[in-house]
Amino acid sequence: MRDAVGSVQSVLVLGGTSEIAAATARRLVEGRTRSVVLAAREPARAEPLAEELRGLGAETAEAVAFDALDTDSHEAFVDQVFDRHGDIDLVLVAFGVLGDQDLLARDGAAAARVAQANYVGAVSVAIAVAQRMRRQGHGTIVFLSSVAGERARKSNFVYGSTKAGLDAFAQGLGDRVHGSGVRVMVVRPGFVRTKMTAGLDSAPMAVDADTVADAILGGLRRGAETVWVPAPLRFVMSGLRHLPRALFRRLDI
Repeated sequence: MRDAVGSVQSVLVLGGTSEIAAATARRLVEGRTRSVVLAAREPARAEPLAEELRGLGAETAEAVAFDALDTDSHEAFVDQVFDRHGDIDLVLVAFGVLGDQDLLARDGAAAARVAQANYVGAVSVAIAVAQRMRRQGHGTIVFLSSVAGERARKSNFVYGSTKAGLDAFAQGLGDRVHGSGVRVMVVRPGFVRTKMTAGLDSAPMAVDADTVADAILGGLRRGAETVWVPAPLRFVMSGLRHLPRALFRRLDI
């Protein structure tokens, strides 16, 4: 449970090898967080981060197996984590894949796998998390969405559509749990310089993982429901969202 000054004591990271998640976990442990669970498809890859977090002061930091695609296992997985740790203040939904956009535009099976991971997997596990948090009477779920979900662009319409779906789901979930002690925060970064975007042309107002982590912590402190990273992207995306389609199609984006 959060301490007397409202600081997060325990966190479950779904997507424990995400660079944004790693940066956020470091910030949390440098504060008051003492228990971290890093859930990843290959937990061995998250173990170095768990060791680092213990060195930074975490009393407990462990890497556990979690497969976003195995939706049949999600409810049991969430129950095991909550039962073992007793109380989880924060769940960060940080997993997702970008994929080869040219391949996704012509390969339906590949596109479906991205949708399964980015959207269906997140919906499945978040429903289970929300139910456990409602039972404990408190908690915050943070979803890493993307500005790509604000309006699907021809260059990455499959990925963008998965983020649009996730964003809508997260907002609806936040409304559903309002008043229960559970909160939902949606984070919408623009282009983030990470391994996932390596080799891609950087976009205007690009940021790094640490900048996103700082924005997440700032949003948690002020009780925000939506966080844009960087903040001015809110106005940029509002313009793009309302641009007439005939003009939007002519943009090389």
